[in-house]
Amino acid sequence: MAELRVNKAKQKLANGEVAVAFASWGYGGADALERLVDLEPDAIWLEAEHGGVDFSNIGELTRAIDLIGASPIVRVHQNEPGVIYRTLDLGAQGIVVPHVNTREEAEAVVHAGKFAPIGLRGSFTSRQGIGVANYQSLANDQTMLIVLIEDIVAVNNLDEIVKVDNIDVFFVAPGDLAQTMGHIGEPHHPDVQAVVDDSLRKIVAAGRTAGALVSNENAAHHLELGVKFFLGGPPPWIENGLIEMNRRAEA
Repeated sequence: MAELRVNKAKQKLANGEVAVAFASWGYGGADALERLVDLEPDAIWLEAEHGGVDFSNIGELTRAIDLIGASPIVRVHQNEPGVIYRTLDLGAQGIVVPHVNTREEAEAVVHAGKFAPIGLRGSFTSRQGIGVANYQSLANDQTMLIVLIEDIVAVNNLDEIVKVDNIDVFFVAPGDLAQTMGHIGEPHHPDVQAVVDDSLRKIVAAGRTAGALVSNENAAHHLELGVKFFLGGPPPWIENGLIEMNRRAEA
């Protein structure tokens, strides 16, 4: 009988460590994803909102990520129960939901992403659960739920959103936030970055896990803010040794 696969990224967060996810942009095929093995990522972020990931290839891509020992995470395109639990059924260990702007919308993510008694995820055995006894009673512990705080209305509602249990990461995304603040195409605008930083501090102060998009220039800054979930592209980490910096930060 098989054992349920541990969600590496979720486990690291539970241990108080930093979890590093690599964006799969530019690494669209399973063969390419397997070549990231030497970087030892905690998770790979597959793009089903803005990219080519869909129900026809999630299974193949998540299997490749399983093979390199990382957690497959998929950003879905909408906060809809069938989209969320079907993505989990096809092998994702984590779900990222865009534009979560209210407490009720965050609660809907939990409702769709967790089996009873926490939520009401559709009853089925995920590919991750093939051969696993009592999969539905065990899966909630390994399912990772991430909500995107990417609209100014979400920032204004953040005090209530962070009260929702069973959300693993509250990820502050600057791109869409910028346009809702009147700075379209300017995610690095000082006003936008100030809101991002304030939001991250609020998430951390509430005792929740904050996530952020990191680069060579801001990784150390986000560590200082208390961010524990990093999303970045593989090339900068290869070229500048940020993986090693991350390991030192965890030590």
